[in-house]
Amino acid sequence: MLIRLVKMHFSADSVAKFKETFQAVQPKIAAFKGCSAVQLLQDNTNPDVFFTISHWEDEQHLEDYRQSPLFRETWAIVKPMFLSKAEAWSLLAP
Repeated sequence: MLIRLVKMHFSADSVAKFKETFQAVQPKIAAFKGCSAVQLLQDNTNPDVFFTISHWEDEQHLEDYRQSPLFRETWAIVKPMFLSKAEAWSLLAP
């Protein structure tokens, strides 16, 4: 299993729109082939920082999602809201 962790820092005026967007696409991401879970977390001390944690069967399933229209359409909406560049890590559960 591959775990994808993405850290995103938004401008304060974009937080509500991001949450709304994520709520709409979360079920679609979770239903994507190879994805077993996707979760959104908000930083405890900075409410403008969010993390997504998604679980994938393997790197190829994640890459298929990253090349999908769903990802491209969602990214086109979300990316302009960033205050700084998103950071991402792919992790393996030991």
